Amino acid sequence: MKSKAAVKKILGELPLTADIYWLIQQSEEPPTKNYYLNKLEDALPRWVDQVTSSDYHSKIDGKRVLIFAALHYWISHIALVGTTLSGLGHDVVLMYLPYARWEEPINRFDLRRQDLYTRRVLQRADPILKAVSLLDVKGLKDPLPEPLKQAVDEISLRDTQYTTQLEKVDRDSDLYKLRLARNTEAALKAINWLMTHSPDVVIIPNGSILEMGIFYQVANYLDIPTITYEFGEQRNRIWLALNKEVMRQETDDLWAAFRDRPITNNELEKVRDLFGSRQKADLWKNFSRRWQILPSQGGEQVRQSLGLDDRPVALLAANVIGDSLTLGRQMFSNNMTEWLERTVKYIAERSDLQLVVRIHPGERHTKGPSVAEIVNQALLTIPENIRLISADDQINTYDLLEIADLGLVYTTTVGLEMAMSGVPVLVVGQTHYREKGFTFDPKSWEDYFSLLERFAQNQQSFHLTSEQVDLAWLYAYNFFFEYPAPFPWPMPRFWKELEDWPIERVLSAEGLAEYGDTFRYLVGEPRKWTTS
Repeated sequence: MKSKAAVKKILGELPLTADIYWLIQQSEEPPTKNYYLNKLEDALPRWVDQVTSSDYHSKIDGKRVLIFAALHYWISHIALVGTTLSGLGHDVVLMYLPYARWEEPINRFDLRRQDLYTRRVLQRADPILKAVSLLDVKGLKDPLPEPLKQAVDEISLRDTQYTTQLEKVDRDSDLYKLRLARNTEAALKAINWLMTHSPDVVIIPNGSILEMGIFYQVANYLDIPTITYEFGEQRNRIWLALNKEVMRQETDDLWAAFRDRPITNNELEKVRDLFGSRQKADLWKNFSRRWQILPSQGGEQVRQSLGLDDRPVALLAANVIGDSLTLGRQMFSNNMTEWLERTVKYIAERSDLQLVVRIHPGERHTKGPSVAEIVNQALLTIPENIRLISADDQINTYDLLEIADLGLVYTTTVGLEMAMSGVPVLVVGQTHYREKGFTFDPKSWEDYFSLLERFAQNQQSFHLTSEQVDLAWLYAYNFFFEYPAPFPWPMPRFWKELEDWPIERVLSAEGLAEYGDTFRYLVGEPRKWTTS
């Protein structure tokens, strides 16, 4: 195996060797089992026919759009988005990087084969899409501007954290060096292409990690309007952000539009139904995720099973370590791990408080370290006033909310739900509901520990007013039901959703009535915050 890899490395440095090999041996097949575009290859001719039949395809006032992604599954998705935008009259360039895996090195020979395969598949979209491989773009000869150099370092660190699910990572590791090299190369090529071609708008999935994050940073640095998009747990909904990282879920504009508008009875009922389903561990309508392992059993039953007494209970609801919604979200701690360590050490020294650490149920599906390991390493011995609830424990988080006197959260949405339940919450990370009027938001370690001390001395001073609780419910409605925009093809289910919403249906009067605004937002039109 080593000799084969060595031969590929040598061949990869010789011009056209991969091209000749591809033509002779493999021009009709995916180059590896980890990189495939079979469904896209079959679908593109059909999409092209549907787009060229669109009434809007030939309009002359469309925008010059660049849409970029790495990894084969995102390439398939942006091809679908790009062809649809072409059907709406926009001039679309699809730029790609043909990597199968972001965390493993690949020799130039195999990378070139994957590139040739991708190029052949995307040729089926001519002339609807112009496909450009970032591998073929010449990089900027000058060094990166300092702000971009810093951004490359930050994203490379974030990539390493995301991959290892560790917040404390070694910059001398092979993984960090790999991500730094790839991200640097992508930045040099992206800035050179964008300065040369100056598209009207850039569209990027995610926009916070990997080369997609790099492309966002470069476009933003050049002041090119940039849309980042991602998907949550709702079917037929998309998260969108203009000139922002969508994973930060910035809702200031949304909240400014709706904060002073009272919630209607119908809206209130929708939120009640949603959170009722969470308590019962059910799926709710178009949501695709169950949040709990088992239905609610009742707070007092849980209090007894945990052996808690009458002392005030602080509930620390943890995120998954290394989750993308936690990385880079620190306010005053270095990361979530440091916050966990310092919090459990502080409360371990207090006999007047009890702490329940609820480990995120999502840890059951991850390979990284558990929050339990962090707590155990910080304390060595768990004191009598601290309880750990593992990801697998048969305890419903909503029963814990029922007995909690105080919530401690980093970025988890459980903090919002605590406020909706009337539980005061200390929010220590940069999450979307921070500073919206119904949480306590320390800005330093001094603020944080001062609030904990104040709570221990006088719980009454932390009680939320009825107005704050109402505000939390109003915010929840707007975040879950107004913030996501209607969209026909969410990842990763978009091939299935295409059965109900083919491109020709989306481009019809019916489809544009449902999704037309979203496609306008995708090409940079500012979001209009109006009720659904």
